[in-house]
Amino acid sequence: QMSAQLRFSDVDNFGHVNNAVYFTLFDSCKARYFMEIIGQDALEHISYVVANVNADFLAPVFYPDEIAIQTKITKLGNKSFTMVQRAINTRTGEVKCDCQEIMVAFDKHTNSAVALPDEYKRKIAAYEKDIDFGL
Repeated sequence: QMSAQLRFSDVDNFGHVNNAVYFTLFDSCKARYFMEIIGQDALEHISYVVANVNADFLAPVFYPDEIAIQTKITKLGNKSFTMVQRAINTRTGEVKCDCQEIMVAFDKHTNSAVALPDEYKRKIAAYEKDIDFGL
């Protein structure tokens, strides 16, 4: 679980955090996840692109709510993986948004999908323990 910093500018005309802001928070925590699990240089060698994203916005977030993002990889395939993320209010525990993404490992030099390195898979599997291999 990683804390997420809300900014006053994240608030829309309805007085709550705009739905698009969640994806920025998720992206930031996704990068931190990879750096913590795989290593500080995890994103220098391989990039990841979103192939599919589904989000359920369950309750509004208001500034200055204290929000944390939970991130987990649930499935590992050859070139892709499924990541789930959840935004929660850290004071109340209320789930604000659930998101599932299918990500693809991508080499920006060749502009093509690539296999996830075995070393990355081992580190993720060791961290997640209950991961499904077979996407």
